Amino acid sequence: MQQGFQKQSKQSIKSSKLGDLKLASLKALKSLWNSLPILLGVILLISIVRALLPAKAFMTVFGKNKVLDVFIGDLVGSVFAGNPVTSYVLGGELLKQGVSLLAVTAFLVAWVTVGVVQLPAESMLLGKKFAIVRNLTAFVMAIIVALITVLVLNIMQSV
Repeated sequence: MQQGFQKQSKQSIKSSKLGDLKLASLKALKSLWNSLPILLGVILLISIVRALLPAKAFMTVFGKNKVLDVFIGDLVGSVFAGNPVTSYVLGGELLKQGVSLLAVTAFLVAWVTVGVVQLPAESMLLGKKFAIVRNLTAFVMAIIVALITVLVLNIMQSV
């Protein structure tokens, strides 16, 4: 009798887990469907900004002050979001124009990780507090990552 109970219990646990999985999948799909207009709006807004501002416009933003350039790079990268593939090309062009590696690295890290343009959508989907804390943390970390990256590259070049 006990063996039959254990078999039945295992089957009900399996069916319960499948039911939970189906319910979670349906909730995730519904959430994705509801957030689709927001995501499309963000993608369109980013595309418009990137089309209106050519790569050379970014090069005029940076001066010759390396300390200030890091913060400018972080700010500009935070406002104009982009994907890593285009950031490599843009980073190469900035380096060719004489922008410091520190500023370019801060710009690229912020470009990919911080998103002021996406903040309203991120706030709606993930919560306002989380979105703000995540973006502020990513903003600060972009500078730290830039400093560490340039430090490590300098150490490697001297070896």
